[in-house]
Amino acid sequence: MWSGNPKHKNDANRSIALEMLSPILDLDAVFVSLQKDAKPDDRAYLAAHSEIVDLTADLGDFTDTAALVGCLDLVISVDTSVAHLAGALGRPTWVLLTHIPDYRWLLDRDDSPWYPTLRLFRQPREGDFASAIGRMRTELAAMIEVRAD
Repeated sequence: MWSGNPKHKNDANRSIALEMLSPILDLDAVFVSLQKDAKPDDRAYLAAHSEIVDLTADLGDFTDTAALVGCLDLVISVDTSVAHLAGALGRPTWVLLTHIPDYRWLLDRDDSPWYPTLRLFRQPREGDFASAIGRMRTELAAMIEVRAD
C-alpha cells in the first residue's frame, strides 16, 4: 500500500509512487497489491510488472481487504487506513513514515504502542523515503533468508 487517500491534507507527503518501492521488488518474495484506485502512473507500473499480484478488483469493501491482509505474511504500507487495519488485526506490518509523521506514530521509536506487530520505518530527513526503503529492503532480505533456511 503505497498511497493513501488523495483528499487527505498530508497525502502529498505520506504517499509515494509505486516505482519508489522497486528496490524491494527484486527480492525472492511474492508481492501483493492492496492499493485500491491506483494513480495512472502506478497502474502503468503495475501493468508492466506482472510479478506484483493485483487482486484489488476483487476487493469490494474493507472486510475483503481484511481477509486478504489475513493471508499475507507481511503488510508494507505508507501511513494509510490499511496500515491501521493490519496492525489492528495483529498482522506483521511495516509502515513507511514521513520525517514528521502524524501524531499517532509518536517520535523517536520504531514500534507502536497501539499495534504490537507493527514496525515503523521513518524518513531520516524530510522527503527521504529512499533511505527508509533501503533499510526496509535490508530487513526484508534478512527475513526472506531466514525463512529460506
